[in-house]
Amino acid sequence: MAYSRFVALGDSQTEGIGDGDDLTGHRGWADRLAERLATTNPDLTYANLAVRGKLAADVRRDQLAPALALRPDLASVVAGMNDLLRPKFSAAEVAGHLEAVFAALTGAGAHVVTLTFPDIGVVTPLARPLRPRVLALNAAIRAAAERHGVTVVDTHPYPAVCDARLWSADRLHANALGHALIADAVAHGLGLPGADDSWRRPFPDPAGRVTAMTEIRWLAGFLAPWLLRRVRGRSSGDGRTAKRPDLLPLA
Repeated sequence: MAYSRFVALGDSQTEGIGDGDDLTGHRGWADRLAERLATTNPDLTYANLAVRGKLAADVRRDQLAPALALRPDLASVVAGMNDLLRPKFSAAEVAGHLEAVFAALTGAGAHVVTLTFPDIGVVTPLARPLRPRVLALNAAIRAAAERHGVTVVDTHPYPAVCDARLWSADRLHANALGHALIADAVAHGLGLPGADDSWRRPFPDPAGRVTAMTEIRWLAGFLAPWLLRRVRGRSSGDGRTAKRPDLLPLA
């Protein structure tokens, strides 16, 4: 199917954090997917409503209505990681917000695609206690997606997506190579021309080992500032708006 109106909803991963910067702009997997879609439909228009730091409830409250107003025929909905990292977490509650978004978009005629989350205990060894949360949220996302005919790109079963070479130094966001892999995975999930399952394959050589000093640097450089924002009730998305709120053709 050649899509003509693609709208992306979500948080920092869909905004493209890790693939570019605030000065030059963030590209990200959704931009990369839009570029791929445009190769089969040069008239494609694309909007990206995602904002970093947003919870699933925020996506439902702030992004769903604008997305519906754009009348997409393809929509991506990826959120829940920020919820998963909070002290109070309910997989059922998060999936409930996502399911409401799924239902509204599919009910309006859009083909919806979503992602499951990788094993963050491999990406960040200190996050291993959160593995049960990831499993519960992924299961709830799959169930909600099945009820509404949503395409699920299931990344969790594949160790390749946890390779450190695909992740930014903060280990919360994919880097440029990781965003390219996510775009390939979604293209494969959608059955786009030329897409295949090569995104599932691991690197031919093993990644370097995570050392104690690497963990200490990560704690000081990324985890501590993140926790400080939480204590202050702040979010990285405070005061920010969508980078591409309108459906526009790709330059």
